[in-house]
Amino acid sequence: MAKKTYDLIIIGAGPAGLAASIYASRYKVGHIVIAKEPGGQANEAHKVENWPGTVSISGLELGQKMREHSEKLGGKIIMDSVSSITREGDVWSVTTHADNYRAKYVILALGMEYRKLQIPGETEFRGKGISYCPTCDAPFFKEKTVAVAGGGNSAASAALLLSEYAKKVYIIYRGEKLRADPSYREKFSKSGKIEVIYQTNIKEISGEKSVEKIKLDKAYGGSDELELQGLFIEIGSEPGVELTKQLGVASDEQGFIIINPDQSTNVPGIYAAGDTTTGSNKTRQIVTAAAEGAVAAGSVYRKLQTSA
Repeated sequence: MAKKTYDLIIIGAGPAGLAASIYASRYKVGHIVIAKEPGGQANEAHKVENWPGTVSISGLELGQKMREHSEKLGGKIIMDSVSSITREGDVWSVTTHADNYRAKYVILALGMEYRKLQIPGETEFRGKGISYCPTCDAPFFKEKTVAVAGGGNSAASAALLLSEYAKKVYIIYRGEKLRADPSYREKFSKSGKIEVIYQTNIKEISGEKSVEKIKLDKAYGGSDELELQGLFIEIGSEPGVELTKQLGVASDEQGFIIINPDQSTNVPGIYAAGDTTTGSNKTRQIVTAAAEGAVAAGSVYRKLQTSA
């Protein structure tokens, strides 16, 4: 029995992918969404306060609402990881760990991947005190001592969230001055739990069964070791590039997918949307990622109409 060929496969279920699904359903474009985790990095936002019409909402809740909206309109979300995309005649063959799917068009809504410190202990203690998701893991560190690596808004936001649970929060930053918005300074002061260590790098993470201490490249408080139970790494993220390399999709020097105004790429039939594109990477906002997903779905609809 021949496999079903969809009009569209959307890879990724963050704001871009789910918005594309919502608009594809409205256009009556037969599609599926394949993703490892619905919501994407938006899940990790402690508070989203710039989504039009909603004064304040957690990123996790906003992602859940987007997923519900997608499924309510008929979108089917398949929880799996895509290993390859190949061209077979006039359709795309998308292979996952569990199955294979076919479609006339593909939208890449790949999102971003966490940057790593690349130091000893980081891999070994992931999930054992090392975290890249404060929203997910902050409640596990009640009355404990933790640190945040990084100096931007994401690091500052993570520190504030952690201060609601932990007894002490260090921010460890290699620069002389945090890159976070100035408004965070007042919030840090009010918290009374947050301390910033400047011009310092983390060299190593150690412990027995879980994180117990980190080694610094210079002494702080008389020692180059800091005892703590958790380390949250907030040093940015970068676009997932493996699938784009397979397909020959053009990207800029930083790895972001180069898109046209209709979200198409240099590869016919392949569209891209969200933080991983040269359009959204300038702002990295949920609203712009969702907008790109909507544009991409509309572009696929128009292509289907002209080829009918």
